[in-house]
Amino acid sequence: MTTTIIKTTTKILAPLILIFGSYIILHGHLTPGGGFQGGAVFASGLALLIVANKYETVKAMLEKVPLNVFESIGALGFLGMACLGFAGYTFFKNVIANSGFPIFGEKTPVGINPGYLNTGGTLSYMNIFVGMKVLAALTSIVLIFFLIMRRERDEW
Repeated sequence: MTTTIIKTTTKILAPLILIFGSYIILHGHLTPGGGFQGGAVFASGLALLIVANKYETVKAMLEKVPLNVFESIGALGFLGMACLGFAGYTFFKNVIANSGFPIFGEKTPVGINPGYLNTGGTLSYMNIFVGMKVLAALTSIVLIFFLIMRRERDEW
């Protein structure tokens, strides 16, 4: 049973939490955080949405976004990025950094700098894939607890 206060607060906080989780994932190579932490924050925003909405709404929302696909893409993408290092003769080698690749491949300036988002190379991609895997896994766990609690409440 959700109240109007919970629903209203969720409408305000959930988008902010999801944006903050995305920020942590994307800036993982520049600031403390990364894919796991950002994915956990992102999943907490999704957990808030699950708790604040009705069963039918949650079911309809998550049928559109299959979490197992997100989790598989995260795992395979991470492994693919690790294997991409073989292009540089080493597993996990950051072959995209300083390569001039348009996304995350810009050259890192020499010396002290504020940190540039577009310089992470494969590390940025790995953070994104780990974030996808963690957010899908944690959201699945919360969803299973939600469905079990819902079923037990319906049986009483």
